[in-house]
Amino acid sequence: MGLSTAHLLGIRQLLPEDISLILQTATQFKEVLQRPVKKVPSLREVTIVNLFYENSTRTRISFELAQKRLSADTINFTASASSVAKGETLLDTVNNILSMKVDMIVMRHSATGAPHFLSQHVPAAIINAGDGINEHPTQALLDAYSLVEKFGSLQGLRVAIIGDIMHSRVAQSNMHLLTKMGAEVVVCGPPTLVPKHLTSAFPVRVSYNLKETLAWCDVANVLRIQLERQNQVLFSTLREYNLAYGIKRSLLDAIGKPITIMHPGPINRGVELDSDVADGHDSLILHQVENGVAVRMAVLYLLAGNRN
Repeated sequence: MGLSTAHLLGIRQLLPEDISLILQTATQFKEVLQRPVKKVPSLREVTIVNLFYENSTRTRISFELAQKRLSADTINFTASASSVAKGETLLDTVNNILSMKVDMIVMRHSATGAPHFLSQHVPAAIINAGDGINEHPTQALLDAYSLVEKFGSLQGLRVAIIGDIMHSRVAQSNMHLLTKMGAEVVVCGPPTLVPKHLTSAFPVRVSYNLKETLAWCDVANVLRIQLERQNQVLFSTLREYNLAYGIKRSLLDAIGKPITIMHPGPINRGVELDSDVADGHDSLILHQVENGVAVRMAVLYLLAGNRN
């Protein structure tokens, strides 16, 4: 059994069976990563390009490590150090790369839909590593894997997504995945950072009250305030945001129940999360980073299998 799709463009295109298969395969690869020799020859004859038009640390390194653990040949492409800086189009860049006999492309781009465009014009398998404010599918998959690892299932789990919902591709992918897999989802943030018609697009509830949301949820997936994507003032100051929507240890203690804390990174400490919460015993943040390699190994392996 394989994936129902030749690309990973977003969670929106995946069936629940695809998601389950990726998570099951990730479990097998996580076992590989616990061995003294953390390498398998699964993609020995496969060449993968990491095509990053936006800055990235965690995602790019995680994909590179996953590729190396699978014995793939890896080429790293950075737009600022390429002919893109001289005006070369996306399609010309990719066609030049494909002439070198590349099998898969991992792509991050600031334009929403760029991986979808590419998938219609090139024969390689495309993996979306984040496009504009649309989706970041592997982040949602590793978040789901981390939750299944802790809770056993997503069915009936109460998950709050808190923060800058409007500009977050992580929020989009998580809402698609969690609701497909039976979780209950509430999104919470300032009214200016929550899209007005969100509930017509997703089977989720919206709250503007952080304390009520935390009292309801089992899991709080906290998002970064993405100032670089905001072209207008959407809240007064970061200090006031922290007072209204920052998660502090005193607030969690007052609620009086365990709440699992997640964050896709990078964390703005003292804004959306205080350090004693981010580093606390209920935090899954470092587990998310660790699980990212296994999940991305699973995605690469399964998509490569679809091409054979």
